[in-house]
Amino acid sequence: MKMTAVYQRKRRTASRWYNKLIKSPAWLLAFLVASAACLGTYVANGIFGRVHPSTTWGWGYGIAATVLFVGTLVYGLRRRLMRFRPGRTFHYLQFHVYGGTLFLLLVFMHTGFQVPHGVLTWWLWFFSLWIVLSGLVGVVLQKWIPTMLASDLNVEVNYDRIPDLTEELRERAETLASESGPELRRWYRRKLADGLDAPHFRPLCFVNASAGRSNLARQLEHLRRVLPAEQKEELDELEEIVSAKHDIDAHYTLQTPLRWWLVLHLPVGLLLIALIGLHIFTVLYY
Repeated sequence: MKMTAVYQRKRRTASRWYNKLIKSPAWLLAFLVASAACLGTYVANGIFGRVHPSTTWGWGYGIAATVLFVGTLVYGLRRRLMRFRPGRTFHYLQFHVYGGTLFLLLVFMHTGFQVPHGVLTWWLWFFSLWIVLSGLVGVVLQKWIPTMLASDLNVEVNYDRIPDLTEELRERAETLASESGPELRRWYRRKLADGLDAPHFRPLCFVNASAGRSNLARQLEHLRRVLPAEQKEELDELEEIVSAKHDIDAHYTLQTPLRWWLVLHLPVGLLLIALIGLHIFTVLYY
């Protein structure tokens, strides 16, 4: 029997978060071994030579960091190549994450674990730190947020369609309220109308995607007890609209950081490529 995706098998003895964050213990082990080898080399450098970017040791760290960074770019290129995609995406992603982190370690070794004083080298050091830390934040976001969306919400929402969906719900609610009795209409204007006017960013959704739903349910239950029987069907429909709006707001709140993360991560990666090229040029020709 052919077995697939063995590298993603969860370990029963490990914690849930370990299985969630560490998809392949083999990749983690390889990263730890490579990091230990790099640090061992750095210690030998301090014992047998001088720690400085311009020495042979320093050049070696810089070259290794550059090669690793170029290697991490293959993941992004592969995602955009529709016809030719050799190998598994999983392995490219693992190299992107672990190789990128090892790249930062080599950058630190290249600078002697000191902040550079030159303008170009300082920006190189800063953006190297930014790209790796933002990448690790992105790993956490992409594992944590989808889990919350899948476990706590009732609907899936395309982020780009959120304004249109919000407008559709508002129009339905306005029509329903205008055709209902005075009690329900007053309650809608006082309690719900403002919440349906646009997508709302709700920070509590980062703790619990369904935050606020129980409070609304209590209010609706109280209203249900005092409404005439002929308006309870309209209240049920209004409750369905409000519940859908709550899920849309949760998607808006939780998906927005993922969109901003792309803006804060990808352009910096492109800028870092240009700065590395400029740094290599200045070292070779000046």
